[in-house]
Amino acid sequence: MTGPIHLAAGTGQSRVTALRGAQEFLVQRARMGSPAIVHRVSSLLPASSLQTRRILGLEWPQNVTPAERSSLVAGGLGWMLDAMDVMLYSLVLSHLMQDLEMGKGTAGALNSLMLLASALGGLVFGFVADRVGRTRALMVSILLYSLASGACGLSRTIEQLAIFRFILGLGMGGEWTTGATLIAETWRPEHRGKALGLMQSSWAIGEMLAVGVVALVLPSFGWRAVFFVGVLPAILVFWIRRQVPESEIWLRQRQATSAGSLRILWRPDLRRNGLLATAMNACAMFGYWGLFTWIPAYLSLPVEQGGRGLDLMKTTTWLLLMGVGKWFGYVLFGFFADSVGRRRAYVTYLLVAAAIVPLYGMMRTPVWLLVLGPFVAFFGTGYFSGFSAIASELFPTEIRATAMGLSYNIGRGLSAGAPAVVGLLAERFGLGSAFFLQAAAFLAAALLALALPETKGRRLD
Repeated sequence: MTGPIHLAAGTGQSRVTALRGAQEFLVQRARMGSPAIVHRVSSLLPASSLQTRRILGLEWPQNVTPAERSSLVAGGLGWMLDAMDVMLYSLVLSHLMQDLEMGKGTAGALNSLMLLASALGGLVFGFVADRVGRTRALMVSILLYSLASGACGLSRTIEQLAIFRFILGLGMGGEWTTGATLIAETWRPEHRGKALGLMQSSWAIGEMLAVGVVALVLPSFGWRAVFFVGVLPAILVFWIRRQVPESEIWLRQRQATSAGSLRILWRPDLRRNGLLATAMNACAMFGYWGLFTWIPAYLSLPVEQGGRGLDLMKTTTWLLLMGVGKWFGYVLFGFFADSVGRRRAYVTYLLVAAAIVPLYGMMRTPVWLLVLGPFVAFFGTGYFSGFSAIASELFPTEIRATAMGLSYNIGRGLSAGAPAVVGLLAERFGLGSAFFLQAAAFLAAALLALALPETKGRRLD
């Protein structure tokens, strides 16, 4: 190991040769499954020395280590199946409202309750992940949300459904915190944004998967069976336990010191950035949850109830196309952020979302809803890929998962009222008009993002 590292300090042609030798050594060790050595060697190599290739014109690392690959698969699958479980509620919401005799305000309040629970779950699992490890916390969070989703199908009253949605929210908040932290600490800084963007993009796949589940299960078996499908993600835990290594950065930090105290977050630099990131995330999530919780109902409810009156087939098709837009938004954000910076990419997405969401709310014809939908999804969700990169690069390792959980999930908790607020506004003004509030929230998030420092290329300690 000392050969490549020592030679890398040379100059001129010898330095180029040495860097290539170090890179070859890195790849060999990666194939042998030694992520600790991979991280040590890669930290000494400049970004330009690491080979990349282009896939559809987008730059991607030539060699992905086993640890990088397995962390991305684990975090991505966990987030995808989390999205499926969460989305099932929105897709069967009109049936729940009828069978359980819920009004729009109550239906929105149940989703707000889930979001509050996810804030609490993110806080708890962030604390746990900093003490027992990222992978263990990830497995527990997946078990929690999958079992709670299946239990929703057993609900006979609104109160029972509320309890199960609350438990699901705890697992949902924990999955993002632990999965994003694991990926951020495993991937190289010059490709971290891409990896986190791919993880976030799995949310769109999960939503599309939920649409397919509902289309296949709901007509024949009813909404209860739809929720029973949500228990399947628990199987993923067995694979994670066997195949996903713990974060080497976390292991090294744990050997050197104990888990960080929450007092670290009160350092002036961390306090300022943490508060700004939390407020920014709260506004962005207020826009997201208020908009996308109600879009399925907006498309399917009768016109006299403020919807657009699309039948099940059209609603399913429109939502699937929006899911494609979301996926591209998440993925391309990561490449964009690694190229021009996290802050510029984040602000651009939010400003465009603030401009087109009101137009979407004013559309009356199915054709225009079809045309604008993927763009609303692209810009109205893609910015989520930026928060994990920004937050992971703002905080030190000993407190990273806790800090990310605090910032992301306090923001989520503050945004939890969005579905209920939109539901109440919809009862008076209609869903389309209520979406103007979400556009204002996107604009506020963009302005707050401008006050944060740029973190592109920052190496995690």
